[in-house]
Amino acid sequence: MKNARSLSKLSILSAVTFLFVTSCKREIKPFVSTTANAQALVEPVLLSGIPGSNYVPNQLLMKFKLGTNPEIMNQFFVRIGATLNEKILTHAMISAGDLNGVYLLNVQQEVYQVIERLKTMQEVAYAEPNFIYSHFATSNDGYFTGGNLWGMYSASSSPSNGYGSGAADAWANGHTGSADVYVGVIDEGMMYSHEDIKGNHWVNAKENPTNRKDDDGNGYKDDIYGWDFDGNNNTTFDGTADDHGTHVSGTIGGIGGNGKGVAGVNWSIKMISAKFLGASGGTTANAIKAVDYLTDLKTRQSLNIVATNNSWGGGGFSQSLKDAIDRGGAKEILFICAAGNSTLNIDVTPSYPASYTSSCIISVAAITSSGGLASYSNYGSISVDLGAPGSGIYSTIPASKTASTYSSYSGTSMATPHVTGAAALYASINPTATASDIKSAILNAVISNSNLTGKCGTGGNLFVGGF
Repeated sequence: MKNARSLSKLSILSAVTFLFVTSCKREIKPFVSTTANAQALVEPVLLSGIPGSNYVPNQLLMKFKLGTNPEIMNQFFVRIGATLNEKILTHAMISAGDLNGVYLLNVQQEVYQVIERLKTMQEVAYAEPNFIYSHFATSNDGYFTGGNLWGMYSASSSPSNGYGSGAADAWANGHTGSADVYVGVIDEGMMYSHEDIKGNHWVNAKENPTNRKDDDGNGYKDDIYGWDFDGNNNTTFDGTADDHGTHVSGTIGGIGGNGKGVAGVNWSIKMISAKFLGASGGTTANAIKAVDYLTDLKTRQSLNIVATNNSWGGGGFSQSLKDAIDRGGAKEILFICAAGNSTLNIDVTPSYPASYTSSCIISVAAITSSGGLASYSNYGSISVDLGAPGSGIYSTIPASKTASTYSSYSGTSMATPHVTGAAALYASINPTATASDIKSAILNAVISNSNLTGKCGTGGNLFVGGF
């Protein structure tokens, strides 16, 4: 099947982002630096609603042009009425040759007013809001044998439909995943003690939790199960509020064959929690750190991280986030993301991160058990790659801080982990496969679906039965 995302896609420099909150809109002209070493822009945005509703008020992310004298930076902040909140310089940035990083600034004026001023300043490569993202969910293994896990069936294995992922066919062929394959779950936290996840979550063997030191040298002390970038601590599971992150984890890697609850696409896998979504969503600044954390782990510890699951979105075009995604892509990590739940053609009305042009991205729409595009799902023949089961998906959630349970959620959030699971399953069968190999295998294996014609690049839905 044809890959929907290609270099021929309309240049992002001329795309227009829309943020929907109310019908009140105002147009902001793009900030494009014209010097040779400038890296980006602030995307043209139609903002709507109250300032701050889609981004953190009075904060912006800014990058200086290459070669800017560090001694003038503090003077620059004073000149624009800003104070430094944080300099983001991750290990992944340094490994990629970026020694300047990105600055998170607190500003006194409304964010876009400051951006307008920055357009005239020669030191600036780009500046953008600190956008807020949210998840895309509405809300012998018992649920499988009972026929409730329709997303795992296929035409040959289903008691009721033929639009599932075909994971059950792969299992019948002896393909149930591998503990040597890793994926990152960039989301809320994951209940790593859940009865259907425990054992399939990553434990950082390079960290000694008793000495309170950063033993592996990645900048995150005692990141045993991952890191909470929202809370800036190593507690990646805080309770029932982490239901969404736990739900997507169960679809990727719920333990199969244990006579309990559900089975994920992979019965055996290692999942790393990169928590950045909190009670109020997650910021661009923390999303960058989460993506780069996993990229650095792959480099630092030689972990076989083949993909990250990203069941979230919102905000406008962010060059700083796209750069982080591309750094991961350069290290052979696929960025698999939800198309969004706004019933939009995101070729026309972009939704990020799904609409980025990065070749490492796979963007996923949601289908129902009858094969139709879900009523809430975004779509786009260029920006969306394929459909996957997203409505009425049973998976793991916490009943409390210590008790396990299960629930049915719907959304492109639920479709995305089926594809992330597929990437991990393919990698377990083909251990030398590159990210490009894995992406091509997934997109070429889709089952043609007339309901998806013109709605996604492949015109089909996920099928892993032939892996």
